[in-house]
Amino acid sequence: MLDHIVFAVPDLAGAVAGFERLTGVRPVRGGSHVGLGTANHLVGLGGAAYLEIIGPDPDQPDPVQPRPFGIDGLTASRVVTWSIRPPDLDHAVAAVIARGYDPGPPRTMSRRTSDGNLLTWRLTPGADDPADGLVPFLIDWGTTAHPTTGALPTLPLRSLQAQHPDPGPVRKSLAALDVDLLVGLGRQSQLVVTLQGPDRPIVLS
Repeated sequence: MLDHIVFAVPDLAGAVAGFERLTGVRPVRGGSHVGLGTANHLVGLGGAAYLEIIGPDPDQPDPVQPRPFGIDGLTASRVVTWSIRPPDLDHAVAAVIARGYDPGPPRTMSRRTSDGNLLTWRLTPGADDPADGLVPFLIDWGTTAHPTTGALPTLPLRSLQAQHPDPGPVRKSLAALDVDLLVGLGRQSQLVVTLQGPDRPIVLS
């Protein structure tokens, strides 16, 4: 099951304002990833899925380690990766490894919401290289309320597609995850998201 799509940006406030101008929808502040130097805003995609707009957090000092998703090197906003939510994370990881793809060991993460609540979840590391984000990471929210249980503004997801210069290995990894994603041949690694805007489709890549 799709959990969320990650839209990484070099300037969070500017990207949120730009997203609102483009779509007419104002993303809701999610919170800060303490120690990682990032914060996020959220938009629902319909059902229990959402778009995460993530970028540098101006309220935190620069982190010791690089920010996730290659954010420090971004010169423009881009869809960098996505995640799926299996019913049982540990069982899913073991099953995927048995099918020839290792998503990495799950780790615990957290963030503070804008009202001070602590959300925790577990996820697999995902790709080290943002260019390889076509293969999703796995996530489990445990007992934490899923972000879509709040009042998120929604832009329904129409499609999620990908392209890659060598799609064969990507398709093989997706098959091990039992994930259906159209991956076409392209000059660069890229995820393409189409949302249904108020009066027209909106494409993010």
